[in-house]
Amino acid sequence: MRVLIAVDGSRPSLDAVRLAGGLIDPAVDLVAFYYSPRDLEKRVPQASRSIIGGAAAAVFDDARDALPEAARHRVEFIQSDAAAAVGILASAASWQADMVVVGARGHGGLQNLMLGSVSRAVVHGAHLPVLVVRSAPPSDRGLRVLVCHRPLSAASVAKAIGHAHWPAATEGRVMGVAESLLAGPLPAWLEKRVRDPDTAAIASAWQQEHDAEVTALAGDLAAFAESLPAPFRAAEPVVAQGNPGEQIMHRAKEASVDLIVLGRTPTDSLSRWLLGSTSEAILAHATASVLIVPVEK
Repeated sequence: MRVLIAVDGSRPSLDAVRLAGGLIDPAVDLVAFYYSPRDLEKRVPQASRSIIGGAAAAVFDDARDALPEAARHRVEFIQSDAAAAVGILASAASWQADMVVVGARGHGGLQNLMLGSVSRAVVHGAHLPVLVVRSAPPSDRGLRVLVCHRPLSAASVAKAIGHAHWPAATEGRVMGVAESLLAGPLPAWLEKRVRDPDTAAIASAWQQEHDAEVTALAGDLAAFAESLPAPFRAAEPVVAQGNPGEQIMHRAKEASVDLIVLGRTPTDSLSRWLLGSTSEAILAHATASVLIVPVEK
């Protein structure tokens, strides 16, 4: 696997290096650090080329030191004067990266601003998985990973997960959400009217449809988990009901998940405006790091 990590010397970018460094196999995988001195040149317009070069060298040295020691000798350095998102995407393409890693800064409004300017642009412009890192990996336990299943993206997500190196201590779990109009328990208004023959028939059909969907989803999740590396097959898959974005974020918070993995399927602008996007919601509001895997049309 070839991993391109955007660095700028900040703590979030070093956290990104540490998390990505735990997902590579130093014996076979390659890492490239991407850095653009453009922001530094804007803040210090009088800076000489030697100062800019020294700053770049310091950024690269700090990033390399954040990698596992065994991986430090296989690092490449890429420097560009292009705007951040443009340079990251262009370098990922020319270097033939399999994954791009970027750091996110802050939460709430500040986070949305940062994602809007760099990370979100990279996510939407990339045709390969993008890992948006919000914090360093835990040092006292294994990484907790929640893999979200949807039929259209299952194959792409499984492929991306299969390319990464997952330590034995990884605590992985698969999750799916039943999101049809009939998903969920029988509505209260229908429960109160079950004595009427017509409404009783509606209630029975509703319940049967709901039970069938949940049963089918549980089977799909079990099969999906079997296609993933060992750390994701140990725990029972999670079957939830309701809005996918809300359910995923609730589960991630409840289980103190460090990394959410999900696919991003193509949607037209009208669908996005009417229904929203699960990947967009999670990217903007989840407190965990997020690995977005694109699914081409």
